[in-house]
Amino acid sequence: MRRAALVTPLRTPVGTFGGGLRPLPAEELAALVIKAVVERSGIDPARIDDVAFAQSYANSEAPCIGRWAALRAGLPVEVPGFQTDRRCGGGLQAVVTAAMMVQTGAADVVLAGGVESMSNIEYYSTTSRWGSRAGTVSLYDRLDRGRERSQPEDRFGKISGMIETAENLARQYSITRDEADEFAARSHQRAAAAWEAGRFDDEVVAVDVPQRRGEPVRFARDEGVRPDSTAETLGRLRTLMPSGTVTAGNSSQQNDAAAACLVVAEDKLGELGLEPSGYLRGWAAAGCEPATMGIGPVPAVRKLFDRTGVSFDDLDLIEVNEAFACQVLAVLKGWGVKEDEVADRLNVNGSGISLGHPIGATGVRILTTMLHELRRRGGGLALESMCIGGGQGMAALIETA
Repeated sequence: MRRAALVTPLRTPVGTFGGGLRPLPAEELAALVIKAVVERSGIDPARIDDVAFAQSYANSEAPCIGRWAALRAGLPVEVPGFQTDRRCGGGLQAVVTAAMMVQTGAADVVLAGGVESMSNIEYYSTTSRWGSRAGTVSLYDRLDRGRERSQPEDRFGKISGMIETAENLARQYSITRDEADEFAARSHQRAAAAWEAGRFDDEVVAVDVPQRRGEPVRFARDEGVRPDSTAETLGRLRTLMPSGTVTAGNSSQQNDAAAACLVVAEDKLGELGLEPSGYLRGWAAAGCEPATMGIGPVPAVRKLFDRTGVSFDDLDLIEVNEAFACQVLAVLKGWGVKEDEVADRLNVNGSGISLGHPIGATGVRILTTMLHELRRRGGGLALESMCIGGGQGMAALIETA
């Protein structure tokens, strides 16, 4: 079976909720990063066999966003496209699905990515189609509604949202508020240090954002990083649930961004003149209880390690997407790994708390950052893992050539 090479991983900067990228809908962000990958890789776009793109909050403004964005980006009409959704793991799933296509010979080149514009997620009604004779018509916030309905209520009971699931883990694994704030502050400090050192320069594609008046504004830097964050300043924030651990400062943000790469059959790299950044070595997904969805990386990584024979001692980089600080700390305990033993390999350039969590894009954003970091370190093996709303986890091993 052919190895799946990962080529030219790129991402946009990550915008805050209602921030600098708000004027651009998801399909425009996706098209922008597709163009950038094609241009920077130098591939003939006609050689792309398919486009796999994730979006977790899809709507009918750009249905089947992989196809829609490919057309918007100017790819030949003969290049098809499709959409994946595994919630927070959707972007990684797009890459994995592309890799399986390449490994099995169904395709030689797939452009894979993910996008989310959480600033533009709409309100909707489930009762308006057939009209209302009188009374109030309800509108749901698709963001909140998606979190509330992440599981069948008649089987699992009502879960108010992802914050509740994080608090469940904080109690179960005895994670304190101080520990969560310390972890969150370190995330911001690491992301700020990475920007100052220029470690994101090669992976980020600047975005020219149109304005109502005047010239477009260039958006070139992650917007949610707060370099002055400390455990003390974060400790002043109110918890989101009474007597809880989770605050706005120690949980992931709501964001806008896109990321993508080429997934290419190894035996086609020379013919296409492409240079691999790395390879997908293996992956796994696993389910867990929806009420403790944040622990999903524990069974997913266990399954992945069982399949590949890899252990934490073999890893040069480890990423646990920071949905919540207490959730990451719970995952480390679930793995039986002490934080101080992996601190120099874990989320070394920040993650969801500092860089942001644009749901459908996050898996590819992490992949992009890891591949560039591995190259700076002279190569190695990296683990990407994510918890997923509704009670899932996903994990993948990425290695350099």
